[in-house]
Amino acid sequence: KGRGGASSGGQGGGQSGSSYKVLVLDSFTRDVITPLLRLNDLRKCGVTLYLLIDSERQNVPDVPAVYFVRATDVNVSRVTQDLAVGTYDVAHLNFCAPLSDKSLQDLASGLTKQRCLGRVAKLFDQNLAFVALEKDLFSLMIPKAYVALNDPSAKDVEIEKAIGDIIDGLFCAIATWGSVPIIRCQRGGAAEHVARALDGYIRKHLEQRSNAFSSSTMKGGSFQRPLLVLFDRNFDLTPQIQHCWTYHAMVHDVLGLKLGRTAVASENPASGGSTGSKKSYDVGPGDFFWEENGGRPFPKVAEEVEEQLNKYKKDMAAINTHTSGAGEDEDDNLQANTKNLMNAVSSLPELTERKRVIDKHTNIATALLKEIKDRQIDNFVAVEEELFAGKADKSAVLKVITTPKGLLSDKLRLVATWLLTCETLPSAADFEEIDQCLKGAGADLEALNYLKRLRNLSLTGAQRSFAMPGSAGSSGTQGNILDFADKFVSKGLDVMAKGMKNLMSQGQTFAVTRAVQALVESKGSGEEQEKYLYFDPKLPRGTSPASSKSAAYRDVMVCIIGGGNYLEYHSLQEMSQRVQPKCNVVYGATEMLAPCEFLQQLTELGNKGK
Repeated sequence: KGRGGASSGGQGGGQSGSSYKVLVLDSFTRDVITPLLRLNDLRKCGVTLYLLIDSERQNVPDVPAVYFVRATDVNVSRVTQDLAVGTYDVAHLNFCAPLSDKSLQDLASGLTKQRCLGRVAKLFDQNLAFVALEKDLFSLMIPKAYVALNDPSAKDVEIEKAIGDIIDGLFCAIATWGSVPIIRCQRGGAAEHVARALDGYIRKHLEQRSNAFSSSTMKGGSFQRPLLVLFDRNFDLTPQIQHCWTYHAMVHDVLGLKLGRTAVASENPASGGSTGSKKSYDVGPGDFFWEENGGRPFPKVAEEVEEQLNKYKKDMAAINTHTSGAGEDEDDNLQANTKNLMNAVSSLPELTERKRVIDKHTNIATALLKEIKDRQIDNFVAVEEELFAGKADKSAVLKVITTPKGLLSDKLRLVATWLLTCETLPSAADFEEIDQCLKGAGADLEALNYLKRLRNLSLTGAQRSFAMPGSAGSSGTQGNILDFADKFVSKGLDVMAKGMKNLMSQGQTFAVTRAVQALVESKGSGEEQEKYLYFDPKLPRGTSPASSKSAAYRDVMVCIIGGGNYLEYHSLQEMSQRVQPKCNVVYGATEMLAPCEFLQQLTELGNKGK
C-alpha cells in the first residue's frame, strides 16, 4: 500500500466527495479538524457519521471508513481489530504523523494474520500532527510541555518522550510548509535539544527516495530557503503572564479560547443578570471581524463593532429604498423594481451573515467589558506598563494587590511581572511584604517561588518591552474604564471606546520579536548572531557557510518550546510588515497557553522543586 508525504485532505480521504462514508478520529485528530471543519463541511465531503476510535461503534459493513488517527500502538491495534471483524467495508487509513517502522510492521503483521489486508484501500502519512488555529498560527497541542521539560525530577525517558512528540509535530508543520528550513535556536535548554533532534530527523527523512519535500515548493514559486527559529519559553516569560488589551489575547485570557471557540455567559434582561448558562461562539478563519481586528486594542475593536453595525443598517436601508420603488415613475418602476428585488435577494445572505458576525462580536465585547469592570483589569494593565517602562516599583504593585477587586490570579500575575522586569532581584524584605499580602488573601505562592529560582539561576532575566516605531505612547494619566462601563448599554460601544483611548498601551516588541527581526535582517554584531546555533539539514554536519548566515529571509517560522501566546503572535505579524523586504511569519508553540494556565504550570513546578 502506498504511503504519501504531506498531502491535501482529498488524497487519502476516501473514494469521492459524494460517496457516503464514516469518519473515525481519536481525541487528538478531532482537535486538529475542529477549528477548520464544521459538521456541514463534513457532510459536503460525504461524511454521514464521525466517531471516536476508542468509543463503542456498531458495524456498518456496507460503508467505507476514513480513519484519521495518531500512529499509536493502541490505534494500530484497534484498526486491525475493526478490519478483522468487518466493521466497515474498506478502510482509508490516514495517520496524522509518519508511521514508525515498528508501527508499520505491526500493522502489516496484524492485518496479514487476520487475513484482512485487502480491506485497506489506501494508507497515507498526512503530516498533520498540529492544529492550524489561523492561517499563520499553529499549536502542536502538547499539554504541559513546559512542565515536562523543566521538571527537576523528570526521568530521561520522560524528557525524550516529550522531545519526540515535539519533533513529530514540528516535522509535520515543516512538511506542510513545503521546504527544508535553515534552523536557528538559542544555545542551551530545550530549544537546542529540539533543534539538534529535528536536524537529525530531517536528514534521515531526506535519505528516502520519496519524501515530504521531493515535490513541494514554497508558495509563490520562491526557491529561497525558509528560516525556522526555536526558542525556549524561558527566553522571555513576561508575555506569557502579563495582562493585555489586544482583542485575540483578551478573549484567550479573559473568556477562554480553545480550538477557535469561546463561551460567554448568557444574560437575562428581565433579571438584570446572568442566567448561569453559557453560549459558545466560533471564531477564527472565515470570521472577517476576528481576522481583521485580532491585534487591535480593545477600545479600537469596540469602535469597529459600532462602525460595522452602522454600515449594516445603512446597507439594509438602501435595499429597502430600492425595493420599495420610491421616487420611480409609475410606468418605469416595474422593471427597475424587479432588478432591485433580484439584487436584494442576492445580497441578503451576505448581509445576514455579516449581521450574525457583528452580533457575535458585540456579545463577546460586552462580556469582556463586564470582566474588565469586575476585575479592574485596567489597573493591572496600567501598572504592568509602568513596570515595563521602569517607572513603577514595589509600592505601586502593593497598592493594586491590596485592593479588594481583582482575582488572586490577577494579583499573582502582576507580582510575577514585577519579579521578571526588575533589573536586579528584589530584596528579601521586599519579597516578605508582598508574600504576606498575598498569603493573607489565600494565594498559593509556589509559582512566584519558582520564578525566584529561575532568576537566581539566571535561567530567565529582566525583560523590558520596547515601543514599536511609529506607535503612539500611552497617556500620562490613566483614565478609568469603569466610568464608561455603565454607558455601554444605553449609548453603545463607541462611547465606551472613546473613554478608553487613554488606556491604550503603546505598541510593544517582545524579546522574541527583536531576536527574530535581527535574524531575519541578518543584523547585529557577529557576537549577537553567534548566540544562535545554526543547522542546515541539507548540508554535511558541522557545515555553516557564512554566506548562508548573512542571507535575508522571506519566509519564517517561529516555534516556542513550552507554550505560546497571542501577544507574541501579533507582535511578530507586525514586525513582518515593518522589515524591508517584508516577510511572512508563521508562529507556533507546543501549546497556546492562557496566562492562568501557565501560572498553574509554574505552580506545579514550584511544588516539584520543594
